[in-house]
Amino acid sequence: MTFTLRWRVAIGFTAMGGLLSLLFAGATIFIAEDYEHVLVDEILRGQAEDYGRRLAADPSATLPRTHRLSGYLRSTHGANDVPVEIAGLPPGIHEEEDEDKGGIHIGVFDIDRGRLFFVINLSHIERLEHHLANFLIAVVMVGTVLSGALGWWLAGKSIAPVRVLAEAVESLPIEPVRTNLAAEAAADELGRLAHAIDGYQTRLVDAAAAERIFFADASHELRTPVAVVRGAAEVLAEQDDLDHATLQRIHRIDRGVGELGELIEVLLRLVRREPLGQDTVDAAQLLSDGAAPIVASIDSRDLVLSIDVTGSIVVPVREALLILHGVVRRLLPPSPIGILGMVAGADTFQVSFQADTALQAEPLRLSPKRSDRGLGLTLIGRLATRIGWQLEELSSASGDRMVRIHFPSHTRIHDASS
Repeated sequence: MTFTLRWRVAIGFTAMGGLLSLLFAGATIFIAEDYEHVLVDEILRGQAEDYGRRLAADPSATLPRTHRLSGYLRSTHGANDVPVEIAGLPPGIHEEEDEDKGGIHIGVFDIDRGRLFFVINLSHIERLEHHLANFLIAVVMVGTVLSGALGWWLAGKSIAPVRVLAEAVESLPIEPVRTNLAAEAAADELGRLAHAIDGYQTRLVDAAAAERIFFADASHELRTPVAVVRGAAEVLAEQDDLDHATLQRIHRIDRGVGELGELIEVLLRLVRREPLGQDTVDAAQLLSDGAAPIVASIDSRDLVLSIDVTGSIVVPVREALLILHGVVRRLLPPSPIGILGMVAGADTFQVSFQADTALQAEPLRLSPKRSDRGLGLTLIGRLATRIGWQLEELSSASGDRMVRIHFPSHTRIHDASS
């Protein structure tokens, strides 16, 4: 089981408070017991010395007999009034071992007149010790609980700035931005951490800027040879002495170079990470603009474009067109004969190619997560994710392919037909 930092601090405080409380209780009990023995020793030795002098001066002196203190003498002349249970004790201070007689202490002392026995009853002190023990148990329990509560409170106060810093870091956007978290933190270890995060964000921003400059320069450099190849292909296609097969190859080169140019633009837009502009456009016109140039470049009279969409949609237009271009290019075979259909739901576009005839079976869903793999839509899929779209590849039993484009509900088509 993993505990949070606050719980670990609180548990540590609780353990420390319990340990200190136990040490305090043990020290108090030890001091109380030791003081009791010192007190008994002084009382009994004082009594023995006092009555020893009295008996030396007056052999008929009477020893004390009260409920607290009782004295007995076993004289050298044979007189003996010592109770049998203590008569065999050697000289020294003894304590009654019977728990029912707790608080009974016996002092045995040798004097000139014989051996003195003093029995003192400190049961009232024993009762006080029991009360003290109960009080100390309560002190240990309360001290432990208070230590845990104090640890929980202090941990919360100490971790609060860390939580604020964590929330600030969590709220940072995906794109690198400069931060000034250190301004809100104290000049301590937490401030040092915030300063380190600020420095890291600054380095990310600088790296992203350098990356954008690199890709911008690379895209311009790549566009030049792409334009040259495409221009050469257009010039070759205008020659009158070309046979049909050669002309088809030139058209394929032109389409491939055009696709390469679009992919370069897609890559550049992914790298720039610029804010996306949102425009309200006619959904049917958007699909037409996304498919018509590709259909026209194929130059096939056997390919029919069918669009069944009504209503408007809010999208970043250029990015949406690049995605539609890429989807349509990859759905169509080299020599398409059939229908390129484009329909829409409330929050989806569906683009499909039906070879010769309409689909004969319901489309079977493949793995949606592999839509950017089956049709080779890696860059297009990444751009779709950036604008909030999701590409899902579908297939029918007859082998016809289609792509369903899901977009967020807040950009759904308004007044779309069912």
